[in-house]
Amino acid sequence: MKRWLVYGMIFILSFILVQNEWTSTYIETLKNKAIHVSKQETPLYQQIKERAPNYEADPEDAVFDRVWKLIPGYNGVKVDIEASYKKMKKKNEFNEQLLVYHQVPPKVHLDDLQPAPIYKGNPNKPMVSFIVNVAWGNEHIPKMLEIFKKHDVLATFFLEGRWVKNNPELAKTIAANGHELGNHSYSHPDMSRLPSVKIREELEKTNELIKGITGTEVKWFAPPSGSFREETILIAHEMKMKTIMWSVDTVDWKKPPPSVIIERVTSKIHPGAIVLMHPTQSTVDALDALLQAMKTKNFKVGTISELLSEKRIMNRQEASVQ
Repeated sequence: MKRWLVYGMIFILSFILVQNEWTSTYIETLKNKAIHVSKQETPLYQQIKERAPNYEADPEDAVFDRVWKLIPGYNGVKVDIEASYKKMKKKNEFNEQLLVYHQVPPKVHLDDLQPAPIYKGNPNKPMVSFIVNVAWGNEHIPKMLEIFKKHDVLATFFLEGRWVKNNPELAKTIAANGHELGNHSYSHPDMSRLPSVKIREELEKTNELIKGITGTEVKWFAPPSGSFREETILIAHEMKMKTIMWSVDTVDWKKPPPSVIIERVTSKIHPGAIVLMHPTQSTVDALDALLQAMKTKNFKVGTISELLSEKRIMNRQEASVQ
C-alpha cells in the first residue's frame, strides 16, 4: 500500500513539474532554439541569408531640395529570410522567384518637413501622375473620363470652387469614376497677390463645396497658373493641404496639335513626374497615346496620393511581399 502511495506521489509531482508554466516555457524555448539551429545549419538557409542583401534596397528619406522643394521618401525592401526559407524548403533549393519581402519605411516623412510646394514624386519611384486643372472645358471631361477608364488609370482633378457650384453633377461624375479631387481655388485669382484673409476664403469655400457635393475631404491644393507666395503655402498647410505644382507641362491651354503634346510629354517624362493638363480637345486627342506611352515606358500612372506615398512599386522579382 505504501509502495503505491509513493508511486502516486511521484506521478503527481512529475505531472506538476512537466505541466507548470515555467517548464512549458522552457521546453518551448528549447524547441524554438532547436528549429532555429536546424535552419541555420542547412545550406539552403545559409544561402538565402547570404544572398539576401543582393535583393534589398534601403529606404529613402523625404527631403527638402533647394530647387524641387519637397520630395517624398520611398520605402526600402528587405528579404524575409524565415518566410523565404519556408517557401523553398520543399524543393530544398534556392529560387529567387520564391523570395518573400517586406517594405521598410524611411525615417523622415513629408509631414516632418517644413511646408513647401511639391513639383514631383520620388525620382526612384517608377510612377507618374496626371493632374487635370478644371475651371472650364466641360464638354471634354466625359471623353477624358472614358479614356482614363479604358486604360484603368486614375488621375487627380483639381476643381475650381465656382465651377463645382455651377456643375455639381459633373463633379460627382468625376468622383464616381474613382478619380481624386483637389482644390483649385474658388475664383481662379492670382494667389500671390491676395491678402491672407482672401486666400483663406478661396480655399475654404472650395473645400466646403467639394465636400458638400461629392463627400470628398480635400488634401491637395493646386494654385491657379502656378502662382503663389509663401503665405499661400502656409495657409494651405494650416488647412491640412499640401501645395501641388508640376514637373511636366502639356501647355494644352494653347490648343496645340495632339502630336505636339505627345512629344512634349514623352520627351520630358521621368520617374515621379507630375504632368499638368486641362480639359481641351487637344488633350482629349492626345490622351490615349500618352497613356499608352506610359505603359511602354513601364511607368505606373496614379493619383497624387499614390505618387507621393512612400509605398514601393514592386517589380516582378519583388512581387511576393508580406
